[in-house]
Amino acid sequence: MSNLQNFGLAQFGYRFLFALVLVFFSYNPSGYSFAHWVADIFPSVTPLLAVVGSALLIGWAIYLRASIRSLGFIGLILASVFFGCLVWLFVDLGWLSLENVSVFSWVVLLLLALVLAFGISWSHIRRKITGQIDTDDIDN
Repeated sequence: MSNLQNFGLAQFGYRFLFALVLVFFSYNPSGYSFAHWVADIFPSVTPLLAVVGSALLIGWAIYLRASIRSLGFIGLILASVFFGCLVWLFVDLGWLSLENVSVFSWVVLLLLALVLAFGISWSHIRRKITGQIDTDDIDN
């Protein structure tokens, strides 16, 4: 069995965990994120800031490129609409309040990480569901 067929919940979990790290390190409402760090020292730039910023940029490029290639623009829109409707449902059920901006921000960031994780995993998920394989996945 090849590595392409060994995709399961654990592999999705790793992708989701990295997406969470990427999203929450980039920005989060706690005040401890790259965005807050930049805002605190701007306009000066330190080498450490540049290295961390470059690493985050690489992570975003990998996740966004893979998500766009796998889901396509329409798929990303549909995933975003689905998770947006999920937030709406939680608000409507009273599980989530729009008045608590901090909690709402954490939920939106969590859902962004889920969209990225599904995007980078979608080729594997589609293959499990349909048996279809992407031409990018074929070994030479």
